[in-house]
Amino acid sequence: MLSRRRLMSTALHASLKVLAIQAGLLPLISRPARAELLGRIPKDMPFDRSIYRLSGNVWVNGNAATLTTFISANSTVETGPASEIIFVVGKDAHILRENSKLTLNGTGVIETGLNVITGKLLSVFGKRETRESISVSTSTSTIGIRGTGLYTESYPDFSYVCTCYGKTDIVTSDGSERKQITAIHHDAPQYIYAKPIDGGRFKSAPLINHTDQELAIIEALVGRALPFANFLDSYQSPQRPY
Repeated sequence: MLSRRRLMSTALHASLKVLAIQAGLLPLISRPARAELLGRIPKDMPFDRSIYRLSGNVWVNGNAATLTTFISANSTVETGPASEIIFVVGKDAHILRENSKLTLNGTGVIETGLNVITGKLLSVFGKRETRESISVSTSTSTIGIRGTGLYTESYPDFSYVCTCYGKTDIVTSDGSERKQITAIHHDAPQYIYAKPIDGGRFKSAPLINHTDQELAIIEALVGRALPFANFLDSYQSPQRPY
């Protein structure tokens, strides 16, 4: 049986190679540069470790975080200006960007809910059993998750939600509107407003502030590859800028 590190290495190499080929980069770069692009494999973190990388000012449960800080499924994670943290909780992995506050709900390392109080969060979620569920809340919505890659931004008057791949069930905070999305590759980003605009609270949005490369890294941290790698081989539309 392959080790967890070997599985993560294989997953990340496969995902990044597909992305480089799709972008037309692989034939154009030197062998050392190619090794640099494809060789940065996330380390196999011990099971008592949570944080893969952090920069700037990051707090967990009000205390300054270090690489050895453990994040459980009921922690609060905050970042300051020009700060970021990449971390794993069980079979889920996250990137919390600058000036953000996130509260986790669950037991041990089993997340059942996340609340993006403010700021920006990129997440990948492992599949749940039939009776298990997980949701992500923002200032204006609650998002039911099913084995999904998800990017969210939460502000007082609106939220941004991109179902990067998988299925989501998005409900406005007051329960007045609902939208179900099935996505292969960032197919239907949405703004969800606190008050109706032009008759509704959902509006189509552009793709912003997150990349496939970031998704590949955090999927690799939990031993998985990007689920749309095969799809990208035949994807004809140009990538929208991030």
